[in-house]
Amino acid sequence: MRDLAAGMGYLAKGQKWVGRHGRWWAFGMIPALITLAGYAVALFFLGGWAGDIAEWATPFADSWSSLWQDLLRTTLAAVVFVGGLLLSVLTFTAVTLLVGQPFYEELCEKVDESEGGAPTPPDVPLWRELLVATRDSLFVLARAGGFGVLLFAAGFIPVVGQTVVPVLGFLVSGFFLTLELTSVALQRRGVAQRERLRLLRGRLGLALGFGVPLVLAFLVPLVTVVAMPGAVAGATLLARDLVPVEEEPHSSSPDEDEDEDGDEGGDGEPDAPAVPELPEYGAQRPVEGNPYAAAPRPPEPHPHRSV
Repeated sequence: MRDLAAGMGYLAKGQKWVGRHGRWWAFGMIPALITLAGYAVALFFLGGWAGDIAEWATPFADSWSSLWQDLLRTTLAAVVFVGGLLLSVLTFTAVTLLVGQPFYEELCEKVDESEGGAPTPPDVPLWRELLVATRDSLFVLARAGGFGVLLFAAGFIPVVGQTVVPVLGFLVSGFFLTLELTSVALQRRGVAQRERLRLLRGRLGLALGFGVPLVLAFLVPLVTVVAMPGAVAGATLLARDLVPVEEEPHSSSPDEDEDEDGDEGGDGEPDAPAVPELPEYGAQRPVEGNPYAAAPRPPEPHPHRSV
């Protein structure tokens, strides 16, 4: 329960962060607007063609009575449209992150800088970042699609399909949504896709507490666009919890660096050998091997002898 509350807390913190930084909020909405426009057009055509798809998929019902034929094909058309809507919810974040990779990279970096302890991102060209992001998104979509097929099949089980399956669908969607949103921040920290999956499995409550409310919010039109920048900011804050960035080593005070003998160390390195005190000038002796070492010293002038 603590992790669930913490996940929802990160979601709220992300929205508060973009609320305090209005310019970055508007900046982060650009990719979501582009993606939303594309999905709206696709769903519009899907709604118009759902009946034709249902009729094409059920040629065996041509000989049925009109009542049962219409009932079957209307139900199937509704399932096709709802399936497309669910698929759009599952893929919207992945496509938006792919379209907005440069945008969200900047947003993520800004959140890290404002909170302190920003990591040094991998020095790779933009085209490679997009390639890695595409590969990771396909990896997530393949896994989410596998769960979607199983849940779709389980939806035909009486009672269970109408009660348990929808709940499981939201949980699965919330987990993979969190995985997608944290990918930008974790990629900046050099965490591979499979390692990200392992991290979120280990903090399942945290992932569900962050992702499930977001899935429910994304079902409301236009909320996705408005909430997406805050979701990325909150996911960055969550990633900081999963993979804290070690701060750069700093010089400590002399009292902290005293060794067992009470000597002071400056930077944690082994103490340098002590420099011997030099004797007074008149007491110095030639270094061994010096060719002038054996040379006789010139006689000192007599105080009463004139030069």
